[in-house]
Amino acid sequence: MTRILIATRNPHKVAEIRQILAGDFCFLSLADFPAAPGVAEDAGTFAGNARKKAEGLAAWLAAHPPAPPAGVPRYVLADDSGLEVDALAGAPGVYSARFAAGAADSPDAANNAKLLRLLERVPPESRTARFRCVLALAAREEPTRLFEGRCEGRIALCPAGAAGFGYDPLFIPRGCDRSFAELGDQVKNKISHRACALAALRRFLNGAA
Repeated sequence: MTRILIATRNPHKVAEIRQILAGDFCFLSLADFPAAPGVAEDAGTFAGNARKKAEGLAAWLAAHPPAPPAGVPRYVLADDSGLEVDALAGAPGVYSARFAAGAADSPDAANNAKLLRLLERVPPESRTARFRCVLALAAREEPTRLFEGRCEGRIALCPAGAAGFGYDPLFIPRGCDRSFAELGDQVKNKISHRACALAALRRFLNGAA
């Protein structure tokens, strides 16, 4: 069974990736490697941040292999994702998780409140946006591979729904009249930006197994 380290401590993201990717894979997260170093997400693009995390942690694993019987994961999977709002010139973009605080990750409610405040005078037809996700898959002595997914939509006038996380209560995907947080995981995990990127990744992994 192929072992994959998901390079995050975010339990929501881990659960989402596990549910979407599924298959004959053994998924680990940084919660299983408490000594793993943090990687600064200071690149200017989603791809840059994802690649930096995946390659940095793959190098750390090679230098600090886990003791038997755990074994070294074959792959490190990292992602960077966020929301791009057209009326804000693509913001919050790579700063999506720390939109409200600036330097550190902000509570979801604070990020959502700032977004609504900035869009207060923007009419519904101009609130177009998209979620973007870039996955980086790194392994020893193999080139790092990138997989990208997008989900187009718009920003609602107010939050709605209790499912999901992040900007899900505000994002209404194209063709829908409800937010990701109202649609729930079953629908979101079929059409989301991360689902699209993971579908491409799954095709690669199935071919490489």
